[in-house]
Amino acid sequence: MDIRVAIFQPVAREETPSARLDRLEAQLVEAGANAFDLLLCPELFLSGYDVGDKIREFAEPASGPSLARVGVLAKKYETALGVGYPEIEGQELYNSVAVVGKSGERLHDYRKRFLPPGYEGDTFTAGRDDSVFEFMGQRFAVLICYDVEFPENVRKAAKGGAEIILAPTALRSKWDFVARKMIPTRAFENGLFLLYANYAGRERNSEYLGESVIVAPDGRALALAGDGEEVISANLDMAEISLARHTLPYLKVMGKNSQSS
Repeated sequence: MDIRVAIFQPVAREETPSARLDRLEAQLVEAGANAFDLLLCPELFLSGYDVGDKIREFAEPASGPSLARVGVLAKKYETALGVGYPEIEGQELYNSVAVVGKSGERLHDYRKRFLPPGYEGDTFTAGRDDSVFEFMGQRFAVLICYDVEFPENVRKAAKGGAEIILAPTALRSKWDFVARKMIPTRAFENGLFLLYANYAGRERNSEYLGESVIVAPDGRALALAGDGEEVISANLDMAEISLARHTLPYLKVMGKNSQSS
């Protein structure tokens, strides 16, 4: 079975959630209805990442109007959407992702669990829940930016059955090693597909790398973005997972060692 996936890599701009969704819809219009089974946007897509005090101004609950519009877009264009946003619940602010299905239904909600020190650690509350859900008969997991940089997190998702990792990010250009080396390694060492969705351009003090990538279970790039605004896409042949895990059975070996230790 193939799953057609895509990443929207936007150039960072100072704009409202509504304007950002307008840009997303323009990409969906250009691609056409049902062109993709799932499209992933970057970390905090609805607000922007390095936006200062506007992060709270643009924050919404999980049932907020922007997420309602995401559901409308998903249904209209028959494409599941993964969208990052600042989620407000009571007094707590979370760095969250909502995954909305092709019929506009909510498939999954995830709150970033590992917050780097500084801006994120001072601004957001860490999530606590793991993240594996089903879509089109396959098991997906969400890990946001810093989450996916820890091998333990990806391995735990893989051991929990995840076959495809959705990883929205806001990776700056100085950390190019992460996109170019670490992300392919995470896919390779777990025998799974990985979608890494980044920004391009500049936002306040952040110069983004771009280079969003869709990685196969053997670590090769199926699609790679440059340093501008674009949509990249790929067909995921799910048979590649069993082949990769049979050829290099890292998960199986680690399972045996864990049981015997």
